[in-house]
Amino acid sequence: MMTYLKDEKQWVRACLEDDLLAQKALYQHFASKMMGVCLRFAKTRTEAEDMLQDGFYRVFCDIGQYKGDGSLEGWVRKVIVNVALQHVRRRKMLFDSNTTPEELPEPENGYEDTFPVFLMDDLLNALQQLPEGCQVVFNLYVLEGFSHQEIASQLNITTGTSKSQLSKARSLLKEQFAKMDILT
Repeated sequence: MMTYLKDEKQWVRACLEDDLLAQKALYQHFASKMMGVCLRFAKTRTEAEDMLQDGFYRVFCDIGQYKGDGSLEGWVRKVIVNVALQHVRRRKMLFDSNTTPEELPEPENGYEDTFPVFLMDDLLNALQQLPEGCQVVFNLYVLEGFSHQEIASQLNITTGTSKSQLSKARSLLKEQFAKMDILT
């Protein structure tokens, strides 16, 4: 859907030259996927829309930094995630201060066996119901592939707190899914 442009470099070059058609095409090409990313970090659809708008503003301001290493979609996603994290920080994300950061072991098989296939709307709704700290850590670790060390660095917390928040998120999600009869 790059319309009249042949490759990503040409698309980026056109955006750098303030070609409104290229910018519109880039937005239309990635907006729905990036909205999904924003919805996972937001508490409301309106907040997700704000994240998306701010994210694409950042994309167009910083597009000159994309050097063609990796996919354009991956670069756009990274910008959107960083903007979403800025929004979360502005909400003054508070981690449960009563939670003792435990050094939880990493599961050997990851989390792919944790949740069966179910409707994305159910997952999105469940994620939005999590406490902010749990929601953000779950998104970054499970869905964005960040390590606990990267999460700790991004959120200015300890790796133990990251692991504790992830464990709490998993427990809360399992409870929510059990209530919805998703886990059987």
